[in-house]
Amino acid sequence: METVFSPVASFGGGLAIGLGAVLLMLGLGRILGATGILSGMIFPERTDEFTWRAAMVLGMVLAPGLIFVVTGARPEITVPVSPLMIVVGGVIVGLGASLGSGCTSGHGVCGLSRLSLRSAVAVPVFMATAAVTVFLIRHVIGG
Repeated sequence: METVFSPVASFGGGLAIGLGAVLLMLGLGRILGATGILSGMIFPERTDEFTWRAAMVLGMVLAPGLIFVVTGARPEITVPVSPLMIVVGGVIVGLGASLGSGCTSGHGVCGLSRLSLRSAVAVPVFMATAAVTVFLIRHVIGG
């Protein structure tokens, strides 16, 4: 299993996420956390927040189409696991985001920039878990 190093695309993606986080904070005073935005759209606590949440989710869904329009090429996406594993992974991530009071985008991008103690604990836990998972899959289980 090869890991592709893509510094230009990664830098561009990071800039876009950072810009989105800053604009959401400046415009609405809200924190950009993808799972929190989606959850608040599906299970609204306030009906006046549906529009901006739907716009954020729609933007995330439509981004690959925008890349195609701008570059003329579809983003290369390979998913080396079965649809069942995607569902299982989604449930695990959802539970983790719920238990961790936020997702990686919320804690890593917005929480750390606000000097949140909760995020300062959560992000190293995310990173350590990711490192252990990659090690197990690549070197112990094999894949």
